[in-house]
Amino acid sequence: MTAVEKLLKDYLNYLEIERNRSPKTRENYEHYLGEFLKFAKISSPKEITDSLVREFRLALARRNIKKITQSYYVIALRNFLKYSAKRDIKVLAPEKIELPKIPSRQIEVLEYQDLERLLAAPKGSNLRSLRDKAILETFFSTGLRLSELCGISRYIDLKRGEIPIRGKGDKLRVVFLSGRAKQALENYLKKRTDAEEALFVSLTKNGRILGRITPRAVQRLVEARAKEAGIPKRVHVHQLRHSFATDLLMNGADLRSVQELLGHANISTTQIYTHITNKELREVHKAFHGRRRK
Repeated sequence: MTAVEKLLKDYLNYLEIERNRSPKTRENYEHYLGEFLKFAKISSPKEITDSLVREFRLALARRNIKKITQSYYVIALRNFLKYSAKRDIKVLAPEKIELPKIPSRQIEVLEYQDLERLLAAPKGSNLRSLRDKAILETFFSTGLRLSELCGISRYIDLKRGEIPIRGKGDKLRVVFLSGRAKQALENYLKKRTDAEEALFVSLTKNGRILGRITPRAVQRLVEARAKEAGIPKRVHVHQLRHSFATDLLMNGADLRSVQELLGHANISTTQIYTHITNKELREVHKAFHGRRRK
């Protein structure tokens, strides 16, 4: 094992143990940095130069990798260099590596009428319909990420209407259930006669419980219910999270509170929603644009 490979292994262990990053984060960093080392063909971290990094970035761009994905490689490399410097290893200064400029993210939000039709799509009193209704209402009430929703335990306090969530970076936050979400969950849980710990479960075609629901199964059920609701375009699970955020902002919630509810580490991530929820700008445009035209 070369010196740089040993340092990479130490860094990945540091991420998982000392920084408490998830196994998925470790896996991603191992991939990004492994790709760099494969390209660089170096044996020591001291051999990482500014020109070598530029060549690697050019190679990524020529592979037609999306800008946002290219930035993940660069962030991983910068953080690896920061770690190396902390270990008193003389390496390229991390700040010399500039992050690529990323175009503003485009947020796809469901029209409110489509959202209401989607939430109302599951009908009937069988376990599948009650589960799907509870999942959709919980998504819209809490703004949870897909992985967070799949990981919830069945034993939640519906009376309080609060669910503690351990999200990205192992950060703990509390999300809240609306009256509709609480009712949908209550109806669903009354139908459950099993001892499975998961709140949401996967079902066979004949309704037999298979265990904790998977993210792919949730995406499939959202797509199926969207078709039932007559929504012509494909609906992604994350659009329900977007709808949660924009609904709060359009009704007057402040950005910091929405950041906390979404579990965003940085408020700049939350700010992507403001351009579609700024009522004041719309009113300014309506009042002042084109007044001289007849």
